[in-house]
Amino acid sequence: MDTRNYQAFLAVAELGSFSKAAETLFITQPAVSKRIATLESLLGSPVFDRAGHSILLNEAGRALLPIAQRIIRDIEESRRVLANLNGKISGQLSLVTSHHIGLRRLPETLRRFGQQYAGVKLDLAFMDSEEACHRIEQGEFEMGVVTLPLRASGQLKLTPIWQDPLCIAVAPDHPLLELDTVTLADLATHRAILPARGTYTRSIIEGQLVQQQRALDVVLETNYMETIRMMVAVGLGWSALPKTMLSNDLREIPINELKMVRTLGLVQHAQRSVSNASAAFIKLLPI
Repeated sequence: MDTRNYQAFLAVAELGSFSKAAETLFITQPAVSKRIATLESLLGSPVFDRAGHSILLNEAGRALLPIAQRIIRDIEESRRVLANLNGKISGQLSLVTSHHIGLRRLPETLRRFGQQYAGVKLDLAFMDSEEACHRIEQGEFEMGVVTLPLRASGQLKLTPIWQDPLCIAVAPDHPLLELDTVTLADLATHRAILPARGTYTRSIIEGQLVQQQRALDVVLETNYMETIRMMVAVGLGWSALPKTMLSNDLREIPINELKMVRTLGLVQHAQRSVSNASAAFIKLLPI
């Protein structure tokens, strides 16, 4: 069976739209429709329910989804293994990272990689660390440089690179700076701006703050550290930020009973081979 049919199926399943799938695959919408129709004809069953503008997987489609994902992963794995035999560093490297790490930790590595391996097409995506780990586990990306999870999946290989201490940060005119010492109870009386629930960083923060001080006045949640930093700097609340983000428009508030550190590092699928391009990139990381 033509694997392009599977690729079209996976794109429509993910995006819920034939037109969006066509844009992602760089083909026309009729071509996507034809591939899905061919797939359904060969399988002898429709794989989508079409209700108005909504495209949803039906029971057959849900059963096919993990099989199609495995087929595409196996083909990509075969290509990597064969490409590695000649030792040439070329092809495509699919890398995912978070916005914060991409902006503050990876620019020099990316610059050096681009200079040394111009023959490699870098497929770089930005997303939350949690989503990145999930998509690496699903085989959609070869590797990621993200905040490492506190509890690792058995399907993932984690390599620590940086220890990233967090601190309580406020604007220079924040009322907490008027206190001689600040406790967790003091923090709870002021507005907080934190990463979204379910993120690795939020878990690290709450692991100490919430256990010792049950209620926090969280007025805003966002997954973008740069956005949190800006909102703290203009006085909208306090937050726990990486110490590397401190500068003249922020002040650190030391709290003796509070020690927060997150680990940033490399995430790979434990069962996948490492392409030559991936191995070259890893050598440039400060591991």
